[in-house]
Amino acid sequence: MSVLQETLVEILDLRHFSSADLRPLLEDEIQVWGNALCWDYSSSAEMILRYMDAKFLPGYAAVSRGRVFGYSFFVYENSKGVIGDLFVSEGGNGTDREEVERRLLTHVIETLQQSPGVHRIEAQLLAHETGAAAKPFLSQGFSRHPRLFMTLPLVGSEAGPTTPSKVAIRRWTEQDYQPSAGVITSAYRNHVDSEINDQYRTLTGSLRFLNNIVRFPGCGTFDPESSFVALDRAQALAGVILCSRVRHDVGHVTQICVLPEYRSYGVGKAMLAATVQNLRQRKFSSLSLTVTEANTRAVELYRRLGFETKRVFDAFVWEG
Repeated sequence: MSVLQETLVEILDLRHFSSADLRPLLEDEIQVWGNALCWDYSSSAEMILRYMDAKFLPGYAAVSRGRVFGYSFFVYENSKGVIGDLFVSEGGNGTDREEVERRLLTHVIETLQQSPGVHRIEAQLLAHETGAAAKPFLSQGFSRHPRLFMTLPLVGSEAGPTTPSKVAIRRWTEQDYQPSAGVITSAYRNHVDSEINDQYRTLTGSLRFLNNIVRFPGCGTFDPESSFVALDRAQALAGVILCSRVRHDVGHVTQICVLPEYRSYGVGKAMLAATVQNLRQRKFSSLSLTVTEANTRAVELYRRLGFETKRVFDAFVWEG
């Protein structure tokens, strides 16, 4: 970035601004998510704007000639900081977009690392291709975990799901909330994903994770109709699949997991088939999910079922 461009761009505290300042930028971001990921980001954007007006959203804005053209925000979760988003619009007054992203992330990372009591930082930047925003993370000692964004077209007919003899599949209900957290905690013990998201490591954390995806629109709108559980013969939960609606006709698997003792029996495949069949019947056009590249067993299953990788993005973790 030239000296002239450097002086054109200021990185300022996000809480200095109102929703009116940020709305045009978020309208650009909604378009990017829609085009790249078939994802309606508008409910997430509205939530961000509400937090903006309440002055609850810590982060930074990139400002040029009085206009906000980029931002990044984060949240505190006890001793952890989570970087929630990073977006810089195209054509920011001739500035170098990657350089502005780097400056925003550097401010966010330094703020979190210097925050008293913060010993861990997590970030997953789904809207950025792998490597695109990696430099500030890697320079500050973060580990990097490539993840896949995969999609399955739902048009056309397909045979209904077959259920393994060891389990029964039924729709998820509110009464499954607490037992689902137990399944998540057990399923992710010593799993690569518990390195990326430490909520999976404890029952309390798994309940917080469930609360975030069932009660809040951060990962689409929870869709109980296409969410299922697998029950063992004692009617205890052996597996869970939770699905959200990220566009009126697009589903997204926010969680799928199976207890270790029920793996290799086709339980995950049966739950996924139940979700796919439900969404097909409701005329959804596609289903998406994210999976860590190192989780080769899951990646291979999704590929066999017809999912294709549309994007590789990065998850970053720092332990202080």
